[in-house]
Parts: sequence; structure tokens; C-alpha cells
Amino acid sequence: MNKRITVLLAEDEPALGQIIKESLETRNFKVLLCENGEVALKAYQKEQPEILVLDVMMPKKDGFTLAKEIRLENNTIPIIFLTAKSQTQDVVEGFSIGGNDYLKKPFSIEELIVRINNLLRRTELQKNVEILKIGHYTFNFPKQILQFNSEEPVQLTHREAHLLFHLIKNQNAVLNRSVILKKLWGNDDFFSARSMDVFITKLRKKLNQDESIQILNVRGFGYKLIC
Repeated sequence: MNKRITVLLAEDEPALGQIIKESLETRNFKVLLCENGEVALKAYQKEQPEILVLDVMMPKKDGFTLAKEIRLENNTIPIIFLTAKSQTQDVVEGFSIGGNDYLKKPFSIEELIVRINNLLRRTELQKNVEILKIGHYTFNFPKQILQFNSEEPVQLTHREAHLLFHLIKNQNAVLNRSVILKKLWGNDDFFSARSMDVFITKLRKKLNQDESIQILNVRGFGYKLIC
């Protein structure tokens, strides 16, 4: 029998939280339902779940603050944000502090389950990938660390690490914009596309010590990493 995956669900709307909990439990997940961020942090530290589903707007400690604190302890656990917000800056902030995915309310439980399973598969893939080389950089994908020669290593966010992984695996070829958006963001809508542009800019800055490395914008198609 497969081990039950433990999901920490932080949601301050009791009815919605219970619906999500019961739906996930029918799919053989173990669910820790917490009504605010403070309770969720204690549950995380005690139970060590495999994945987090965090409402952004919560009393006592919001989802973004909770994610920042957990990321200080664990930089690989998958985090999905549940949010009523849809502004680009809110989506970008969520990804920048270490979120892996987000769902805008209202959402379908089936979509949440698909996204949870996708993130769990990605996390398992990350554990099995060897260290990669790109120019004078060493990229430790499992630990999400980028290092230029023997200088101090740089910690990447989960989203930066996965985007760089796919760019390196498709080196000197075009990484299709729509395909990678659906793979990493779950959809290719305007907000996700703007968010990816921000992450591409961040990766360019983190790779700029090696002049042989470029991430080109192939208009209408996607991005190409050349070295």
C-alpha cells in the first residue's frame, strides 16, 4: 500500500476548509486543517507534511508570511497558495517568496487535486536529478543552488530552479512559452506569462557573471538559453 501523503491545509473559511479536507481524504490524502497561520506553523513543525496549501488572507498570520517562515526551514516543500487576489504583483510576490503554484477562488476541487499531484511528481523528479553544469556555473537542482566557479552559492526559489532546469535541458533550442507555462504555472494566462517574464529577468541577473550565457526572448515562441 502506498504511503498516505500529508497535506497541511491552512484555510480560515470553515465551510471551504472542510470541503477541501473531505475531498482530499477521499483521494487517500491525510489532511491537517488549520484555521490560521499561527496554528498552521505549529502543525507544520510537529507533523512535517509533504505539501502545503495556504490561503493568502488569514488572521494572525497570512499565507505569504507563513510561507516565508517555512522557507527558512525548508526550501523544497511544495506550496500552493489559495487567493481571491488576481493582480499580477500579488501572483509574482507569491512565487518570489517560494510559492510553487496558486489557485484563484473560486476553484474546483478537481483542479486542486491535479495541481497537488503535479507538484508532488515534480518534487520527486527533483530528488533524482544530478548536478548540472552551464558555462562556469554549477547548478544543484535538488538543493536549488546556483554557484559561479568557487564563489558563494546562490539559493534559488523553487520556481527559479525548475525554470532554469528546463532551460538547461533545452539548451540551444527554443523552450516553448505556452508549454512551460502550463507545466510550471498550470496555465498560460496573462498573469502567469507576466510572472514568468519576471523570473526570466531574475535568472538573467543570476547568470550574468558568465558572458557566454544568454537567455534570448524568441518573440512569439518562447525562450532560448545559449552558452
